[in-house]
Amino acid sequence: MRLKFIRGMLLDIKERMQAVLHAEAAAINAIEIDDTFIQAVEIMQACKGKIVTTGMGKAGYLAHKFAATLCSTATPAVFIHPAEAAHGDLGLVATNDVMLAFSTSGKSREVIEILELSRHLGVETIIGVTSHPESDLRDLSDFVLDMGVIKEPCPLGLTPSASMAVMQAITDAISLALMEQKGVTKEQYGLRHHGGYLGRAARTDNVPHPEEK
Repeated sequence: MRLKFIRGMLLDIKERMQAVLHAEAAAINAIEIDDTFIQAVEIMQACKGKIVTTGMGKAGYLAHKFAATLCSTATPAVFIHPAEAAHGDLGLVATNDVMLAFSTSGKSREVIEILELSRHLGVETIIGVTSHPESDLRDLSDFVLDMGVIKEPCPLGLTPSASMAVMQAITDAISLALMEQKGVTKEQYGLRHHGGYLGRAARTDNVPHPEEK
């Protein structure tokens, strides 16, 4: 009887985990890549400064990861934490920069504040990534990458797992599309990401030249 009960619990856990994965995959597949996404890539490619990403909480972690991916794929980028921006880090922003702000609700006070103040420092282009149809982030952005309406698989409907999966998928799609548009080579990748397994795989200086064979 106890064994049957344990098996039932394990089955419930497995089914629950599969339901979460299916919900996240469905949310990603529901992203509508419209002309705004294409414009975002073109704007980033034409950027004469750097890409500045920002976001609070879990969206901030993904914004930070996005900046790191851009750097390794030949697009200079930096993450600014909205709270630290209020204490001097906003000084990283310059006139020719393009800012990407991440917020599912589009209402995070700290994110809204950094967008408003970055305009005073000459930032002309802000790209917002958000889900909620009515938000200050949409109003303050020149372009909006719509995440769509997302239902979280969390039993409380609160933990942002599907929304974060969508947000990361969008950043990955942008990064790789931009990398391809720039024609980034394996050698160029290796110059920026020279450490670890990927660095060894990307570097060309460890491959014998024909005359050395």
